[in-house]
Amino acid sequence: MTDSIATEFWTLHDWQQAYRAGARPQDLLPALLARLSGDDPAWISMIGPADLEARIRALDPAAPLYGVPFAVKDNIDAAGFSTTCACPDFAYIPDTSAAAVARLEAAGAVVIGKTNLDQFATGLVGTRSPYGVVANAFSAAHVSGGSSSGSASVVARGLVPFALGTDTAGSGRVPAGHNNLVGLKPTRGLVSTRGLVPACRTLDCITVLALSVDDGDTVLTHMAGYDAADAYSRHAPAAPPSWPPRPVLGIPAAPPWFGDDAAAAVYQAALGRLASLGVVLKPVDFQPLWDVAALLYDGPWVAERYAAIEGMMRETPDAVHPVVRSIIAKARDFSAADGFKAEYRRMELARRVEALMDGLDGLLVPTAPTLPTIAAVLADPVTLNARQGIYTNFVNLLDWSAIALPAGFRADGLPAGITLVAPAWNEARLLEFGRLWQAACPWRRGASQLPLPQVTRDEDADRHGHVTLAVVGAHLSGMPLNGQLTERGAVLLESTLTSAAYRLYALPGTTPPKPGLVRTGEGMPIAVELWDMPVAHYRSFVALIPPPLGIGTVELVDGRRVQGFLCEAWATRDAADITGLGGWRAYMRLRAQNAT
Repeated sequence: MTDSIATEFWTLHDWQQAYRAGARPQDLLPALLARLSGDDPAWISMIGPADLEARIRALDPAAPLYGVPFAVKDNIDAAGFSTTCACPDFAYIPDTSAAAVARLEAAGAVVIGKTNLDQFATGLVGTRSPYGVVANAFSAAHVSGGSSSGSASVVARGLVPFALGTDTAGSGRVPAGHNNLVGLKPTRGLVSTRGLVPACRTLDCITVLALSVDDGDTVLTHMAGYDAADAYSRHAPAAPPSWPPRPVLGIPAAPPWFGDDAAAAVYQAALGRLASLGVVLKPVDFQPLWDVAALLYDGPWVAERYAAIEGMMRETPDAVHPVVRSIIAKARDFSAADGFKAEYRRMELARRVEALMDGLDGLLVPTAPTLPTIAAVLADPVTLNARQGIYTNFVNLLDWSAIALPAGFRADGLPAGITLVAPAWNEARLLEFGRLWQAACPWRRGASQLPLPQVTRDEDADRHGHVTLAVVGAHLSGMPLNGQLTERGAVLLESTLTSAAYRLYALPGTTPPKPGLVRTGEGMPIAVELWDMPVAHYRSFVALIPPPLGIGTVELVDGRRVQGFLCEAWATRDAADITGLGGWRAYMRLRAQNAT
């Protein structure tokens, strides 16, 4: 392996595969570092060559994230780097990495650099930093979203496979939506915030920005865990059950778009796709949620931001970005009594929200209602910033979890996203939904034209709670029994072929007509569809299958083995051999022609 290997837009899985194939960190990581630019406003600092060499020498080849590079938002401590919070006068050099970073480093991952942010994580636009404005990965004229602007940018541009951000009001979700990324906001306390400079310590979460759902899952798995040294760390309860066969998601009854028809069109298309996959969408009144959100910036929670940098606000206020300073200074307008009154109001609203959520499995919202230009935000920094958080601000105050997912592209070619929001400790369900969405509506890798690896479950079913099922006849999309799949949350992964070891028969006397796939050792490739189904619903599906059909292991043309429909050989004695047609659809077309 040499430094000529291009690692741009590699997923975390790609890095792991490269090392398994013989690549070495001492070849790949210095080459990656050499390609990074110190003039790139997405970075505040980068690792030095000597420090990188030392870290490579210390790596354990058996570590699960061996040699995988990543970036860290510069309000999170990483040993060997200064922590600035995008404020040079605030900068300090920590003795140790933040707990979440240390967990990833212990797993073998390597911090390549610290990323830019809206100063002190106060903003959702990526324009409030003396280190420069971070532009959208798709358009130099548009905002990246914030405050995790730099982290989103370096992942979306394929420089690193994942980055850490933070989220207090949407800072890990809005930039994901604006840059065609996955943004995973876990429940508060699942990931330790020890070593994070707080924005609002009672609400802060460390988040993951990644190219794919599986990469986000892997990172969360390695950095999550109880930390007794963090007063806000919590023990995670048992995971909730998988999604029901037809999940019910609440959507805003009257979503505000602020005149952005392009964003609205992407969201409507996503809703249509979800409905076709068997998701029940229920319009609900979001006013209680927006009332919760208003408490975050219009109420005394801003005092938490003041508490984090109180000394600087008193002694050197001019060192703080003027927009950030004007927001945090509002804390002086609130009393301790105001704080308690706001908390009482928050709990009253939370009770109303409980009633709103009755019968819902989650909320499905646009990640952001609009994607403004940098020039527009600089001209009106407060109003346009506030609009970015209308679908995110309430989540942290309600102690919920969320995942932002790419939803497609607007008419102007810019990305837009959707976000699934669920109560606390629903990370496994969020990731399950994310995988189903990625399989049904696959997206490109960040700002590239490259597809993500195919989502398959045949080797990872136990870990991910899914199974890949090959269907050959009446369960194919558009066929009479396909609803038995979709009502259980199954989604189509791909159309492919079996190996040449099978023969296909039209079974007599079946209603609706059904084929029988038999492994004989000689035959020809037969057309099949692969469907992804949650394991939780697999048993009820198998119970519907009448003999002589059953489920067994089916070998595909590319050598993969998945679960799929097979038929007992005895049942084909009086059946027509239709192998030569290559699949059930061709047979049904021929049958229809002969009937006319």
